[in-house]
Amino acid sequence: MIVLTNYWLAILFCVFAMICWGSWSNTQKLVQENWRFELFYWDLIIGILLMSIVSAFTVGSMGDTGRSFLTDLKQADASSIVFAMLGGLLWNAGNLLLVAAIAIAGMSVAFPIGGGIAWVLGIILNYMNVILKGGNPSNNPVELWIGVAIIVAAIFLSGKSYQKLTQEKKQASMKGILISVIAGLFIAFFYPVVVNSLDAQFVSGGKGTLTPYTGVFFFAVGVFFSTFIINPIAMRWPLTGTPVKISAYFEGSFKTHLTGILGGAWWMLGMVFSYMAVGAANPAIAYALSNAAPVVAILWGVFVWKEFKEAPKGTSTILTVMFLCYIVGLVLITLSNA
Repeated sequence: MIVLTNYWLAILFCVFAMICWGSWSNTQKLVQENWRFELFYWDLIIGILLMSIVSAFTVGSMGDTGRSFLTDLKQADASSIVFAMLGGLLWNAGNLLLVAAIAIAGMSVAFPIGGGIAWVLGIILNYMNVILKGGNPSNNPVELWIGVAIIVAAIFLSGKSYQKLTQEKKQASMKGILISVIAGLFIAFFYPVVVNSLDAQFVSGGKGTLTPYTGVFFFAVGVFFSTFIINPIAMRWPLTGTPVKISAYFEGSFKTHLTGILGGAWWMLGMVFSYMAVGAANPAIAYALSNAAPVVAILWGVFVWKEFKEAPKGTSTILTVMFLCYIVGLVLITLSNA
């Protein structure tokens, strides 16, 4: 398998992961006018599973380091597989809840609350996980946590910019806020849980016997199978909107289905990038950089979808400060383990 040993190359891969995780939702935006998210989600998980298989048989089986994917499968133990699949279940439940929270409370509430909790708590959990396994999560923890605080500010400002865009001071329902919190808690735990499935010789903080590529594959398997439990419930008793039947999925065009599959493949490509980097960058740094994705999503909204074209005066100032916070925070996080 291909293993990254250079810290700065690992950081570059974390940036790639961040771009993927902040960009996949564009595919949903392309079809959302006539296609429910619950239907889009079926194609999304197909793309996630397919890309995990492609990565396992390419970068996960190339090179002279470690074990190839098929060799790793033969020696994988049950506990490691369960950890990886459990990570998939946690992410899947959190992701669906976050989408529902956005529909109920709006982007300006759900993303800062749900995404912010997932990002900050996830960093703390990964940081503690590395320490508990005897590793060193950061050479300069002060820089790391200052960088984290600055990006939290950036995420908060992204919420304020969306709030100004709506131009309406609507109070978010407690239902939407509660769902956002629960979504953030689910998502925060998925990364360290998957890390625990990985072989410690490849990833600091790991305790299982899987290579990162095999861990990612079983994560995708967990996402895939848990969707057959979670998504039908969401379709039958949606938190917002009317119930949708599974038969509606087969009414979608080839282009619509392909768009969803590409969205899932793009998200999983980010997962692969992140776990390729997790050995050289360590889980705390890799998660911190990879999951700064909400601000990347704002960039798409500003420059591609023109979501802020008619925003009131003062929004551009907030966005500018947000981008500066984002850049400074990422630089500090990167330098904290250089």
